[in-house]
Parts: sequence; C-alpha cells; structure tokens
Amino acid sequence: MPHATSTKRSKPMSNNNQKCVRITFVGTPNAGKSTLMNRLVGAKVSIVTPKVQTTRTRVTGIKTVGETQIIYLDTPGIFKPNKMLDKSMVKAAWEGLKDTDFTALLVDVQKGIGDEVKMIIAGINSRQNKNILVLNKIDLIAREKLLDITREINEMANFEATFMISALKGNGVEDLEKYFTQNAPEGQWIYPEDQMTDLPSRMFAAEITREKLMLCLNKEIPYNLMVETEQWEEKPVSKKYPNGSANIRQVIYVTSESQKKIVVGKAGSNIKKVGEMARKELEWALEMKINLFLFVKVQENWLTNPEHYRMMGLD
Repeated sequence: MPHATSTKRSKPMSNNNQKCVRITFVGTPNAGKSTLMNRLVGAKVSIVTPKVQTTRTRVTGIKTVGETQIIYLDTPGIFKPNKMLDKSMVKAAWEGLKDTDFTALLVDVQKGIGDEVKMIIAGINSRQNKNILVLNKIDLIAREKLLDITREINEMANFEATFMISALKGNGVEDLEKYFTQNAPEGQWIYPEDQMTDLPSRMFAAEITREKLMLCLNKEIPYNLMVETEQWEEKPVSKKYPNGSANIRQVIYVTSESQKKIVVGKAGSNIKKVGEMARKELEWALEMKINLFLFVKVQENWLTNPEHYRMMGLD
C-alpha cells in the first residue's frame, strides 16, 4: 500500500455537482480503525501496529470518487482512561463525532461485545449523528457467532446500516465505500482532488518513527515515548539526488534513563534498527533521499507537559 503525505492545500474548484461526506470511525483499541481507513483511502495515512493505543490523535484520510469527496476521521480507541494521556486520547475520539455525517462504530467480532463496546454504543446513542455498524475481522469467526453478535448489537442502537468486513484483507470494504458515496450530501469539496491527508509532513515523519519504535520495542516503552520532528532541512536537486534530499532531525522523548537505555539498545543496536526502518519508509513515501538523525532525551514530565500534547494534536 502506498503512502500519503499532505500536499499544499488550495481551494478546490467550485462545482454544483460536488458532494462531500464526513465519516468518523470509533471503536475500542485495536478494532482495526486505522487499517480500515488506510484501505479505504488507498494509502498509508495512519500508522498501524499490533499494540493497543497506537493512534493517539485524530487522523484525516481523504478519498475523492467521481464527484464525491469522502473524508474519513480515524480516532484513538475508546476505553476507560486513567492517565492524563489516556484521557486526552479518549476526549479526542469523542470530539471527532462533532460535525460528522456518519459515525461508524467498528467492532472486533473476535473480542465480541464487552463493556467498552457497550460504553461506546451508549455514547453514540446520546448523539444525533447517523450511525452505521461495521463488524471487522469476520474471517476469524464462525458464521453463527457472527450473526448472534450482529443481532445483539443492532438491538442496542439504531444503525442506518450494518457491514461485515475484513479491513486487513479488504473483504466488504468496497460495499462500505459505495454506501458512503451514495449517501453523501451535496456540498463543495474541502480538499483538492489529489490530497489524501491533511497531516503535516513533520508529524507524518514523527509518526512513522514512532510506529517503528512500537514494532521493535517491548513492554511499556512504546507507550511512554513521544517523537518530535525537531528539524526538517530540504536540499536542492542535484545529479546525485534528482528528486532532492532532506535532513530530518527527530527527538525521542522517554520518561527515565532506564527507558532510554532500552530505546538505544546495546551499542546503539535498537536505535540504529529503528532509524534504518523509518528512513527507508520515509524515502519511499516522500520519494527523495532522507538523512534521518535520531536522538533520545529523558524528560520525566513529558506525559504532563501541555506543549507536548499540543504537538500531538491533543488537548
């Protein structure tokens, strides 16, 4: 799947035949929201890992189909929060339901209907949005159990439609997109036709590095770190690099020296591996030579520092 980086935003041309629809995905952590949005957009706009709470803030994905622009909003997983970061993430998810045409509840049918799913259903029931139900990972469950879950959830809320999909394999995703296209209200496009996300390039690069850290490290370390793109210096086109190049400096914040040692690894093995993986992916995404420099800093209070929350797009 290709990547999508934000392009310079310009005012779309006015067209009386245009339609525009906004869809917000909500669900528990690891329900498959980011995987589904990437599949629908046709490019990687939101990072994906097997670990819970990978998505920390709202991420926008954009797909223009004919005269219809579909704006998808990926939100952090909703659960019962305890820590300050958890509360900010859950708040960001609920705020994503403002000014949306459809709320799409994504349910991991393997996990079934737990207390957190019931809590989310109660939350969307209290709002006036049109709700649709998206049952994910249907290839991993028996048909009889799937039908029971479908029936039980539909009794809890008034859903406009129910879709059974596999976001990973793509089963049923085309039908979901067709539904959004057919039910889009008339309205001018918000983004240019070729734009796939509004995520700034600096934040996109930081998210790619954070994804590689979460994939390479274990325990609680991935949750207790943050990546900031501190410097982005683009170099002119040259014979050696006909597409140009960029020097990117990123800082990985952790909360203790012991975490720093784990991130760096023995003789720098972990940070070297993460940097190589992130650099290769950024070169592919940005189509230019990337020189990526990673630094690890200990900042004990980053989890309570409002400035860091603003950098992540959180309140």
